Amino acid sequence: MKTWSEVGEIQPLASKIITNSIKKDRISHAYLLHGARGTGKEAIAVLLAKVLFCTNRSGVDPCLECNACRRIESGNHPDVHFLEPDGQSIKKEQIEHLQKEFAYSGMESSQKVYIIKGADTLTVNAANRILKFLEEPSRKTTAIMMTENSQSIIPTIRSRCQIIDLQPLNPKAFQQKLMDSGIQRQSAILLSAMTNNLDDAIALNGDEWFAQARKLMIQLVEMVSKKPDEVFLFIHNQWMPHFKDRDQHEQGLDLLLLAFKDILYFHIGKEEAMVTLDKDDEKAESFGMVFSQERLLRILHTLLDAKRKIKQNVNPTLVMEQLTVQIQR
Repeated sequence: MKTWSEVGEIQPLASKIITNSIKKDRISHAYLLHGARGTGKEAIAVLLAKVLFCTNRSGVDPCLECNACRRIESGNHPDVHFLEPDGQSIKKEQIEHLQKEFAYSGMESSQKVYIIKGADTLTVNAANRILKFLEEPSRKTTAIMMTENSQSIIPTIRSRCQIIDLQPLNPKAFQQKLMDSGIQRQSAILLSAMTNNLDDAIALNGDEWFAQARKLMIQLVEMVSKKPDEVFLFIHNQWMPHFKDRDQHEQGLDLLLLAFKDILYFHIGKEEAMVTLDKDDEKAESFGMVFSQERLLRILHTLLDAKRKIKQNVNPTLVMEQLTVQIQR
């Protein structure tokens, strides 16, 4: 997305709010862009930074051709600072380094922009340190924070930002884009449930690791329904060797969430919402006979709790062992 018109095609409200601020010369000192992955957070942040630095801006859009625009696009502008999680979180030391930059005037202008990715991962100490900047805003300093979970950000930070809520992309339109890219319909439906990012979805579709992950997901559900005594061994012998890092573990849990949701949808007659199972697949009916609605709701709650623990850096093996015990009850 290179212009606010392009932003407006998928995020009309966000585009209207920000362009109105640009027209009135009332750009906020701090924004919090909240939305799922693929909803355009980073593109909006970079576009806003270009607006602030562009030397040939016409109206609300940057020219995209001047030295400042090109350097921001490449991530090499000395007065535009990107900050992202170091591992699982944004740490106090990263904010201390950023605060040192606050003390200096801009290298090429008096304007500074800080773009903070994954703002919900700020540690408590880091969050408290960033408050100093937000409580004492400089007219020439703009912070743009991005998050998929604004409720995980402390209220004192949220209250000092203009919050821009980005809407989920239309799943049907996204699925059609995937099918136009040559992806089969059922795979497009599943991929649209996994990500809103077109490039990520296309990459997953051609990824042998992800194809095997889908197979393991179905096998695990079958194990739970038909051979519960063997689930623990399956987790250790097949699941854990395949899902190695935390991102992969999250994807595995996402697949399981979708699978058990599908069985629940089958129960309540919402087969059109199913993404991992086909409504005419015999598996859907057999799973529906094994799992009651009450048990499915309990399993879904357990899976969400497992995802939360993975995000909190709990040992993945321990998380999966506990999950195995809980879903067999």
